[in-house]
Amino acid sequence: TAYEISACLVGSEMCIRDRLSIGHRQTISQPYIVARMTELLIQRFAGRGLVMKNVLEIGSGCGYQSAVLAQLSENVLGLERIKPLVRKSRINLLELRISNVKIKHADGFQAADELEECFDGILCASAPRDIPTELIPLLKKDANLVIPVGSSNQTLTVVTKKSKQNYITEEYDKVSFVPMLGGKTNH
Repeated sequence: TAYEISACLVGSEMCIRDRLSIGHRQTISQPYIVARMTELLIQRFAGRGLVMKNVLEIGSGCGYQSAVLAQLSENVLGLERIKPLVRKSRINLLELRISNVKIKHADGFQAADELEECFDGILCASAPRDIPTELIPLLKKDANLVIPVGSSNQTLTVVTKKSKQNYITEEYDKVSFVPMLGGKTNH
């Protein structure tokens, strides 16, 4: 259940209305935002259960959103730039017996250079100032990139790839996320 995932990943401090610190100046989104982003990611799919084959998550943090995505996709690749959070999310997912998520220590801005496969969806849990258009080629046709965009005023945005050169953008909710930063860190 969502409660079990929450309790395992962040402990008994989980509060429905608030985001929580997971250390390293990072936070876990409030459950509503995790659900909303997931809803926007899968909105084009009919049915329940494993509706996607491959999903990319940028900013996997403690593995909370990864655990949710694992219920909807055959394979989830999570990228996290902070090494201790990579370890934390791997441990959390192992404790939950989730085996279809791979967490990699990587820079989300460099994902397009490092990855070759196309994804049924990309979910980004940190906010770049502008849409990172270099991620769009990683999407399959009609797949969604769900991402908060902006610096001080952020908007939850969905980018849908229509063809190799064409995509549409839709803006949804006002949100507040940690900024998307480049580079990897070991602490």
